[in-house]
Amino acid sequence: MRFLLAEDDVTLAVSLSEALANQRYAVDVVQNGEAAWRQIATIDYDLVLLDVMLPKLDGISLCKRLRDRGFLKPILILTACDASTDKVAGLDAGADDYIVKPFDLSELFARIRALLRRSEICAPPILTWGSLRLNPSTFEVTYGDRFLHITPKEYAILELLMRYGRRVISRSVIIEHIWSLEEPPTEETVKAHIKSLRHKLNSAGAPKQLIETVHGIGYRLNMPRQSTLVEELGSERDALREP
Repeated sequence: MRFLLAEDDVTLAVSLSEALANQRYAVDVVQNGEAAWRQIATIDYDLVLLDVMLPKLDGISLCKRLRDRGFLKPILILTACDASTDKVAGLDAGADDYIVKPFDLSELFARIRALLRRSEICAPPILTWGSLRLNPSTFEVTYGDRFLHITPKEYAILELLMRYGRRVISRSVIIEHIWSLEEPPTEETVKAHIKSLRHKLNSAGAPKQLIETVHGIGYRLNMPRQSTLVEELGSERDALREP
């Protein structure tokens, strides 16, 4: 998932974006309301975190503008003011929730999960591809009965591939979906993550070409092997025919 964090306190923005990245969210950071408005107009964010006291366009006004323009994704207000009038102003402007600074990260993460559940984003069904299973709710990946210990970036790449299925996804699209605008990697970095992910899948028993390279274009998943049941039935039939 991709979040936008609008926060003019650089120290807080850096620490908060790193904490969210550790929770497997991609985070873009802006430092004023007008920049946030431009970002939201061009990128489809799953959730927006707005500081109230933003320069150029404050968080309350930006929230109201977004709702007036039909923006429906969750908005969480970050405020240093504990006065009820500020909370009411944020909620009346269309915010889904607020949290008062300084806040505990575990509480913030819980509020984010609650907002995503309400918008039916955070509880997608378990993804399957043959014997490969990925649970977006628990971040668990298994192949057959074996758990895969993969990094957050490898997890995000695998989830993207499973959602695309047989459609080819380019390295540039992978970068756009998974990395923030402040830390775009080279395509060689993507190749290294794919190589590591393939190794871990193979070690768990997956076919070597489960992740297929479409040369000059990108990657996709190979079709799951469908012949196992047929072969098993054929073997049983042959055994019955033996004298």
